[in-house]
Amino acid sequence: MNDSLVIIPTYNERENAELIIRKVFSLPKLFDVLIIDDGSPDGTADVVRGLQHEFQGRLHLEERRGKLGLGTAYIHGFRWALRHGYGYIFEMDADFSHNPDDLIRLYEACAVEGHDMAIGSRYITGVNVVNWPMDRVLMSWFASAYVRFVTGMPIMDATAGFKCYTARVLSAILENKIRFVGYAFQIEMKWLAFKYGFLIKEVPIIFTDRTRGASKMSKGIFKEALLGVVQMKVDSWFRRFPQRGEIVAAAAPASTAATPARETR
Repeated sequence: MNDSLVIIPTYNERENAELIIRKVFSLPKLFDVLIIDDGSPDGTADVVRGLQHEFQGRLHLEERRGKLGLGTAYIHGFRWALRHGYGYIFEMDADFSHNPDDLIRLYEACAVEGHDMAIGSRYITGVNVVNWPMDRVLMSWFASAYVRFVTGMPIMDATAGFKCYTARVLSAILENKIRFVGYAFQIEMKWLAFKYGFLIKEVPIIFTDRTRGASKMSKGIFKEALLGVVQMKVDSWFRRFPQRGEIVAAAAPASTAATPARETR
């Protein structure tokens, strides 16, 4: 069985769906793909179903009724991935803003270097964003700076949505109730991984804004994220987070993780 699953949520991504699926399957490393479609009225799910016979056993489709939010789509996909025994689970957008070639670098950061989570980071080596207007670049960069200030979490790209998780990280995180469904969800997942003491690496990527389809981003989404950060920080004062060593020990002897290289704490 393949060890890696790429989860791609879709809503009205008919123009991109086949292209992104074929690109992922063209990579030299084998990845399976799970599309989670929220009832796209443009027929995105039909495109995916039409490809399943060609990529039998590797292309999976989960359809939901209505637009239920990015966070719930990923949580649905994470639980699906854990049930099916995948060791490395990826988040990626359907619109090519995330370069599928970088999936291999994220995989190697976890599978070879021994990190528990790898983040495709736009800001770890400067500002690596193409085709965004300046106001959106500034909004995104300052949002991450704000998250670092409030939480003390040393992650340069706190709102990044291009990530690789090990199954161990997701199993621990999903024991929590994930509150947020928009881009605050991306911050909350990193926050929980950080509080559990998991080993996190930011892998530099170049983020290119979509050329097909419509963006789902809005200032309201960022507002939700910024307000949610304070709530997450305050709530953390009143609970204990088991640490990575405890989680690994509890899972032994099943754990076969590589020796960690560097920890972001």
